[in-house]
Amino acid sequence: MSNKLKILIVEDEPVIAENISIYLDNNDFEVSAIAYDSDEAFLELKNNTPDAAILDINLESDKDGIDIADYINKEIQIPFLFLTSYSDKNTLDKAKQVKPSGYIVKPFNERTLLASLEIAISNFASENNSSQPKLSMEKINRHLLSPLTDREFEVAQLAYNGIINSQIAEQSFISLNTIKTHLKSIYLKTDANTRYGLIVRLRHLMAK
Repeated sequence: MSNKLKILIVEDEPVIAENISIYLDNNDFEVSAIAYDSDEAFLELKNNTPDAAILDINLESDKDGIDIADYINKEIQIPFLFLTSYSDKNTLDKAKQVKPSGYIVKPFNERTLLASLEIAISNFASENNSSQPKLSMEKINRHLLSPLTDREFEVAQLAYNGIINSQIAEQSFISLNTIKTHLKSIYLKTDANTRYGLIVRLRHLMAK
C-alpha cells in the first residue's frame, strides 16, 4: 500500500505525459495512471480514484479536459490542474466554468508543475475542510479497532489539510521515512487506500 499522493495524468502527447510522470515520481508523488484520451480518463476516474488529476484541455477524442473536469466536480470532487498550450480568452473562459485548482500553460518546467500541484492540493483541502468540524482524536479513535497514537493523529491532521509528505516531515521535525511509516499505519487503522480516501474516511468518522 502506497502512502504517496496518487495523481492521474490525462495528456495525449506521450512525450509530455512521460515527462510529467518523471517529475512526479521524483518528488514524492505516485502516478496512478496515464490516460491518453477521454475514454481512458473516465475509466480510471471511475475504477481507480486518484487524489488529484492533471488534465490537458485539448484531447484527440470526443470529449476534452473540460468535460473530464465537469465529471470530476460532479462525481468525485478531487483537485485538478489544467495543462494546455492555449491561454486565449475563449479557452480561459471555458476553463473558469469548471473551477480548476490551477492552470499551467505549456511549455512548463518541473518547478512550475510541482509548485502548482502542491498549492492546488493544499488549497482544495483547506476550502473543502473549512465547513467540516475540526478533527477530534477522541472521536475518531472511538470508532477504530486500533486507535491512532498522538503522533499518528498529528500526521493525519496534516494530511487531512492537504499537506504533502515532505512538508509534513518538515513541520513535524521527523524524517520523511518516518512520516511514510506513520501514514502506512494510519491507512491500515482507518481502512483507507489513498490520501483522498483517508480524508473521506476521517470525515465519515467525525460525522458518526
